[in-house]
Amino acid sequence: MAETPWLTIVGLGEDGPDGLPPASRAALEEAEIVMGPARHLALLPDLAADKIDWPVPFADGLPLLQGLRGRRVAVLASGDPFWFGAGSVIARSFAAHEWRALPGPSVFSLAAARLGWPLEATHCAGLHAAPFARLRPLLAPGFTALVTLRDGAAVADFAAFLTGAGFGDSRLHVLEALGGPRERIRATTARAMDLEGIAHPVAVALETAGDGPAIPAASGWPDSHFDNDGQITKRPVRALTLSALAPLPGEHLWDIGGGSGSISIEWLARHPRMQASVIEAEPVRAERIAANAAALGVERLRVVTGRAPEALEGLAAPDAVFVGGGLSQELLQTLWDRLAPGTRIVANAVTLESESLLALWHAAHGGELLRIELAEARPLGRRRGWRAAFPVVQWTVRR
Repeated sequence: MAETPWLTIVGLGEDGPDGLPPASRAALEEAEIVMGPARHLALLPDLAADKIDWPVPFADGLPLLQGLRGRRVAVLASGDPFWFGAGSVIARSFAAHEWRALPGPSVFSLAAARLGWPLEATHCAGLHAAPFARLRPLLAPGFTALVTLRDGAAVADFAAFLTGAGFGDSRLHVLEALGGPRERIRATTARAMDLEGIAHPVAVALETAGDGPAIPAASGWPDSHFDNDGQITKRPVRALTLSALAPLPGEHLWDIGGGSGSISIEWLARHPRMQASVIEAEPVRAERIAANAAALGVERLRVVTGRAPEALEGLAAPDAVFVGGGLSQELLQTLWDRLAPGTRIVANAVTLESESLLALWHAAHGGELLRIELAEARPLGRRRGWRAAFPVVQWTVRR
């Protein structure tokens, strides 16, 4: 029979050991050392084990835990340690044979059980250490979510975020200390949020309502979502460009000549595993791109201030490259020389010189060359007429 690992990660609820299954109780009783947050340690009865407070910041506790290798140790975590919890961080620091996990019910499971919500149809998010804007692309009437928050004071901040986004009519169920003797559930709206004395740990169940501007699920968001100085790939061309880039989960994009960052921001919004690096020569635009990304829930966008190809040094290899500005023979040659086979390249051109350059590269290397001509109906005296935009030539090729 395999030997029990020296390290056990125990999922503890607010009711302490009373609600634990036999295996989890046994792990605590047999441990030489129990390590965890002070709040969790306070829930334990008298044990023979020594108790160690897990320090703040969390990363400082890992060396302490590694120093206990060889002794029988139990680490306390909230509910299910592998759902927005500490379990995965701890597991990455040790070999697979060194640890085991005994999870308890997650706060999401407890919240769904209290409210009668179908967990499989409810968005779950850990916002205790992440910006509220992570939810921004999802906010629309009828959207429901369960979110964990840092502390009681964060509930008012979360309500203010929703109200500022135009969803102040959203209903909030504030769930405190679920599963323990201090459990309490109260309801309010984001706009009317005035609850006091909200106890930690806290989660909020969100039923979104209001007339705020929802972000479409399709590519080609309205231009108004992006703060810009006119340097922006306009919505119809952006939709065609993203279609040509063909993003797949987990891929990395180089967005060269970012402008407002609209291409890379929409790329990142396609899937939480997407990555993107945007290169922008103008510092003011680079700052604007970072602000747009943060406001639209993709703060993980890497913004590089500089000119390509020099600014490409040190970046992780891309799966796709978009050239929206700074198109030149030197840039295309550099990309062709350094990109791995199979990398997708999409370049947009609006000047005769850049069009000619793309035509030459298309003739030499193949791919698809597309001319995009768009016109909008605009007032013409007391009638209407078509106002044509500059045509865009788009070259799509696989390296």
